Amino acid sequence: MESGRVSERIAALRREVDALMAEPLDALSTTEVLAATAEWESFVRASAMVRHHLVAQLGRAPVAELGESSVGRALSTLLRISVAQGNQRVAEAKQLAPRVTMTGERLAPVLANTAAAVRQGLIGAEHVRVIRKFFDKQIPRSVGFDVREAAEAHLADLAGGLDPQQLGQAAKRLAQHIDQDGEFCEELVKQKRGIWFSKQRPDGSSEIHGTVDAATRAWIEAGWAIYGAPGRNNPDAPDVEPAPEPGDDPAEPADSEAVDAADNGSSEVEPADREATEASDVGPSADVVVTDTRTRAQRNHDAMGAMCRDLLALRGSSTHNGLPATVVITATLQDLQAAAGHGVTAGGTLVPMRDVIAMAANAHNYLAVFDQHTSQPLYLGRARRCASTAQRLMLFGLERGCTKPGCSAPAYETQVHHAVTDWADGGRTDITELTLACGPHNRSVKPGGWRTGKRRDWRTEWLPPPQLDTGQARVNNYHHVCHERGSEARCR
Repeated sequence: MESGRVSERIAALRREVDALMAEPLDALSTTEVLAATAEWESFVRASAMVRHHLVAQLGRAPVAELGESSVGRALSTLLRISVAQGNQRVAEAKQLAPRVTMTGERLAPVLANTAAAVRQGLIGAEHVRVIRKFFDKQIPRSVGFDVREAAEAHLADLAGGLDPQQLGQAAKRLAQHIDQDGEFCEELVKQKRGIWFSKQRPDGSSEIHGTVDAATRAWIEAGWAIYGAPGRNNPDAPDVEPAPEPGDDPAEPADSEAVDAADNGSSEVEPADREATEASDVGPSADVVVTDTRTRAQRNHDAMGAMCRDLLALRGSSTHNGLPATVVITATLQDLQAAAGHGVTAGGTLVPMRDVIAMAANAHNYLAVFDQHTSQPLYLGRARRCASTAQRLMLFGLERGCTKPGCSAPAYETQVHHAVTDWADGGRTDITELTLACGPHNRSVKPGGWRTGKRRDWRTEWLPPPQLDTGQARVNNYHHVCHERGSEARCR
C-alpha cells in the first residue's frame, strides 16, 4: 500500500462519522432506530480488527524504533492508556490478527474463527475475552491442537447467538467435557496460583485475593495453628509466656544428667525432665485464652503478620536491590513527634503513624530518623558506580517509586539510575544525580530512546523520543498525593 493511504482512509472515516453525527434522528421510527443501533454496533465491532492489524504490525517492528521496551508500553505512552490495557491489546492482536512468518508467508490468526466473527461484526470485545479466558485459564496448554481448534470453532459459533454471560457458562461446560477425568487439574492449578492485594482503602485496610495449591495451603495452615492459636500474637494483649514452676531457675538445667544424655546423643529423658521440656512449649495461660475475643479469621490475620515479621528477622543477612531484607518506612520527623499522619513503605503502602511507632518499637534492627541531612556519604562522585545504602534510603524517602511518568512501581521494585549523566559517559554517583526507576524503564534510557534529567527543584524529568512525544507529563506524581509547585514540600 502506498505511503499515506492508511491515514487518508482513517481521515475519510472520520469525516463520514462527523457527517453521521450531524444527521437528525427525530424523523426515524423506533424500529428504524433499533435497526440503526444494531448496524452501528456491528460496524464498531468489525472496526476493532483494524486496531488488531495495526498493533500486530507494531509487534513486528524493531524494538529500538518503538522508544519503549515493549509494544504494550509504547501503546501506553502513545495513547495514554494503562500498561495493562496496552499489553491486553497486544495479546488480542497476537490471537486475532493474521500472522506473518520470518519468510513473509501470511498465516491465519491463532483464533481464526473468532477473528472471522469479529470481522463480520457478530461478536464484541466481551465475547472475545470469554473465549481467550477459556484457552488461557480453563483448559491447560497441553491440550492437543485438534481439540483446541475444534473448541475454538464451537465457541465462536456459539458466540454469534449468545450474550457474554451465556457464552461463559457454555465455555465452562465445554471445559468440563474436555477434562472429564480431571487429568488436567494439576496443570491448571499451577496456572491459576497467585496472591495479590486490592487497592488500599481510605482506612488503610486492603483485601487479599488469590489461589494457592494444596502444598502451600498446608504450610500456611501449620503456621496459623502455631501463630494464630488463641492468645497468641494478639495486638490488644501481648503474649504471656508460661511461668516457671516454684523453685525452678529457667537459666539453669533442671537435671544435669538429662543434659549429659542430650550431649551424648541419647534420646532417653526422665519423665520429670520430659515434663519440664514440654512445659517450655506450653502456650498462653488459660486466662489469656479465655479473654481472647478474636474470631478465627482475625487470629489468622494477626498470625500472618507475625509469620512475615519473624521470617524477615531470620533473613537479616539477605538483601534486596542493595538493601537489607526488611520493612522500609519513610516518615517526617514532625509526624513522628506528633504521633500523627502516615508513614509510606517502599511498597507504596500508607501506614498510620501509631502503627509505624509500634513497628519501630518491635524492630529487630534499629530506627534512624533524619532531619535535614545525615552524616552518611551521599556524594560518592566517581568512587563507585552503585549507590550506597544511605543513598537508596534517601531516594526511597524522596521519590517512593519509579519516577517515569505514569509508572506505579513502588520503591521495592526499582533500581537506582544515573538521571543526569550515565555512568559510562562520566556520570557521578551523587544523590543530586540519582533517581529511582523500575527495570524496564531503567533500560529504556538509551541513545534514540528516553532521556532523563533533573529540574531546578531536583525532580526527575523524563523526555520521550520524538516518535512518542505527544506532550505528555514529564514528571511522575503517582507516588505523591499532591506536589506543591515551586516548593520542596510534599504531601504525605
